[in-house]
Amino acid sequence: MKICQLCAVDFTIYHFILPLMRAEVDAGHEVIAVCSDGKWVEKIKSKGFSVRIIKISRSFNIISHYKSYKLLVNLFREESFDIVHVHTPVAALVGRLAAARVGVPCIVYTAHGFYFHDGMNFFKRRIFIQLEKFLGRYTDILFTQAQEDADSAKLYGLCKTGMITAIGNGVNPSKFRVFKEEKEYITHRNKVRRDLKTSENSLVLVIVGRLVVEKGYKELFEAIEGIDLTLWVVGEKLESDHESSVPIPKDLTKIRFLGYRDDVPDILQASDIFVLPPYREGMPRSIIEAMMAGLPVIATNIRGSREEVVDGQTGRLVPVKDAKSLEIAIDELAKNISLRKSMGVAGYKRAIDLYDEKLVIQRQLFQLGID
Repeated sequence: MKICQLCAVDFTIYHFILPLMRAEVDAGHEVIAVCSDGKWVEKIKSKGFSVRIIKISRSFNIISHYKSYKLLVNLFREESFDIVHVHTPVAALVGRLAAARVGVPCIVYTAHGFYFHDGMNFFKRRIFIQLEKFLGRYTDILFTQAQEDADSAKLYGLCKTGMITAIGNGVNPSKFRVFKEEKEYITHRNKVRRDLKTSENSLVLVIVGRLVVEKGYKELFEAIEGIDLTLWVVGEKLESDHESSVPIPKDLTKIRFLGYRDDVPDILQASDIFVLPPYREGMPRSIIEAMMAGLPVIATNIRGSREEVVDGQTGRLVPVKDAKSLEIAIDELAKNISLRKSMGVAGYKRAIDLYDEKLVIQRQLFQLGID
């Protein structure tokens, strides 16, 4: 079969969709990635995949979306795909409409996290639910990552066939080092810390996430003010991000902004606690990575995150936009090394049992009938 994997930005293809594309190719199918142009396109091509460039704006620009729709209609006619698999909100909107217009046999949508959520204004939430219901008329198979999203999709009828599956999210365990001895782990930990100009004795709190306000940085910076630790911030703001930038604290003595990194597993395994306090999420892969690294996780009690983190066993869940509760949770783990270790061990086991990338890919291939 000929399969299209469509995203608004190349970053998403490279960081999240490549393993599925590889599995589809290994199963004997032709796969083409479609996305806006960007710095990750050449890296996608270097992995052996074909890429078609179509600008898809992450905004509410109707004119821009119509142009993308027309270009996709032409592309889909030209390529005669058997499956068009769409990801990310805007690409999922214009992609499904274009695929339906051309008569693509199977239109698949992976909701990495519905745009509507519990904290949204009631009327705005209803608008986005109705939009998803409309687009559901052009959806043959709907994948969600979080089970809560699958339940919502079934409740609101967001897929015309009713084929709705929570596939979860996954990480490749082989990316994380297995230390045979404590001495080997300490050596690794200290080297990473030296490279990042951090004391070997510091308590290191780490967050991995785009530098936008909705990731909860404001509350995080407030929460750590009175705690003796070093915060590593891994991530950057994407060019396509329209959310507000993170307000940078005046006092940066305990914060290290590390930017984009391609050695996240090493950084996580040199840390002590992982934190992710966003206002909304789909099903954060960064939390799974932290669990794979054996870290206790502090996260906000939102869709996706509460499915991954077992409060009191693998970490702590705190209310959204609550800097004080976040501070209490961080301080508790900062002062209790045995609790950090027990939560880290429990989190690692949970990640291995539930979030191995192979399981997520197998679920998709099975539902698509191409395993």
